[in-house]
Amino acid sequence: MTPLELRQQVRSGAFRQPTAGYCGPYAQANLVILPQQHANDFLLFSQRNQRACPLLAVGEPGQWHLPRLGEDLDIRCDTPGYNIYREGILAEQTYTLHEVWRNDMVVFAIGCSFSFEHMLQEAGIRLRHVEQRRNVAMFRTNIRNQPAGPFGGEMVVSMRPMKAADAIRAIQITSRYPAVHGAPVHLGDPGLIGIADIMRPDYGDAVEIMPDEIPVFWACGVTPQEAIRHARLPLVITHQPGYMLVTDIPNSSLAAF
Repeated sequence: MTPLELRQQVRSGAFRQPTAGYCGPYAQANLVILPQQHANDFLLFSQRNQRACPLLAVGEPGQWHLPRLGEDLDIRCDTPGYNIYREGILAEQTYTLHEVWRNDMVVFAIGCSFSFEHMLQEAGIRLRHVEQRRNVAMFRTNIRNQPAGPFGGEMVVSMRPMKAADAIRAIQITSRYPAVHGAPVHLGDPGLIGIADIMRPDYGDAVEIMPDEIPVFWACGVTPQEAIRHARLPLVITHQPGYMLVTDIPNSSLAAF
């Protein structure tokens, strides 16, 4: 499928699952959608926490079609699942935003680590969650975000188990793509970043780590959802973790060097 074809399936209700492994050459995006009055604070939060929140695009108030992200793209219904937060609490999960959309809503599209997974696989690095058709495992950590306005909290990371040689190669590959989180933020002992049980992710699905593998952790675009919980704003919308917006942006165009 092309990204447009996948988005059309999402819009029609035919696709309702995590997007890891789909449209590999194209960038996927996390979403944060909030009222204009809080947009400047969130923009500053993203700039201060670029590993977790690398911005691909920012919309104008009320703009639900961002041309930079793709052809015939509707932010309100082209993502397989949305979270609606009220006062920092997850109040609802939905498949469309038509009923809650407002003319003051500002869209932030944030780079996603699913984008570099295609490049890792092309280099021969196996990704267990993709092979098993599971959502990637994501964890809250003790790594503090740099606050901005009401936004703060701790970084969320995604984890992929790898053999040591593959982990080294993955660092080399992903470091070229800061727009989709760049190099890992941690390797090895999860306890050092505040993860008590590697088999109990806070988001996504657990995957087995073999005796000859180490867990490799990347900053994750779910981090804003933790910041939103702390901010306790009246209304904020995000994607459901792992259920990304698939864009028309080629991953190759995001290389920094």
